[in-house]
Amino acid sequence: MSGASNTALATAGGLLLGLASGYGASKIFCKDEQWRNVVIIAGPPGAGKGSQAPKVVDKLNIPQLSTGDMLRSAVRNQTEVGLKAKAQMDAGALVSDDVVVGIIKDRVREMDCGWGYLLDGFPRTIPQAEALDEMLGESNEAVTRVVALSVPDEKLEDRVCGRWSHKASGRTYHASFEKLQPVSLKSLPKGTKANESNMKDDITGEGLIQRSDDKPEALHKRLQAYHAQTQPILDYYEPQGVVRLINGDQMPGAVWEELEKNLPAPRI
Repeated sequence: MSGASNTALATAGGLLLGLASGYGASKIFCKDEQWRNVVIIAGPPGAGKGSQAPKVVDKLNIPQLSTGDMLRSAVRNQTEVGLKAKAQMDAGALVSDDVVVGIIKDRVREMDCGWGYLLDGFPRTIPQAEALDEMLGESNEAVTRVVALSVPDEKLEDRVCGRWSHKASGRTYHASFEKLQPVSLKSLPKGTKANESNMKDDITGEGLIQRSDDKPEALHKRLQAYHAQTQPILDYYEPQGVVRLINGDQMPGAVWEELEKNLPAPRI
């Protein structure tokens, strides 16, 4: 085998070993310091979590863990907690917090979580935050950072309720942002309110649709739930000194610049 091949194998092996053993080795060499970054990203619907979370993943070299994705994976793989979740869903019930925490507990044991992980969509309530802390306490860990994107509700309505799409192709448009408006709306007097009659696909001329979650009535309910149930989580974690409020009411690049400064240091 050539020297170049040996070098490539050694490099790949080293990276694999690092991922597999990072957390375990830390228990030996970093007994007084938590090794893994456990980060929560929070914010109301439309705040920009979807565009900022992948940047956090790249910066910290950690996976993004979505409760929805983890639930589907656990059910598909028929794990013990996945079967419990399926039984609850088949019965028409919400998946209980203890089952969700069990699914997270299984997931964070996987190799790619050796340096930490980003929780997206959990916890949503104080009881869920308490359950998460109890789980972390079993391995002498704690949440290391909560980054919360803050945007005024009235700005969120512009962002969320302006979303339209062409069902057949998946092309997306936005009624509030001129660069993303369809020609059918741009051609009308400025300030014309978007509706089903004037939102047409640029290519086919077919009508555009709005997701039910993106309509004002649904958004108002989602915001009420966020303010009542999820926002109190920030007060819950505040005494630990891990909460960072990020101004989400600015250009995406500026949001990331502020967010990046408030992240913990990468572990690798």
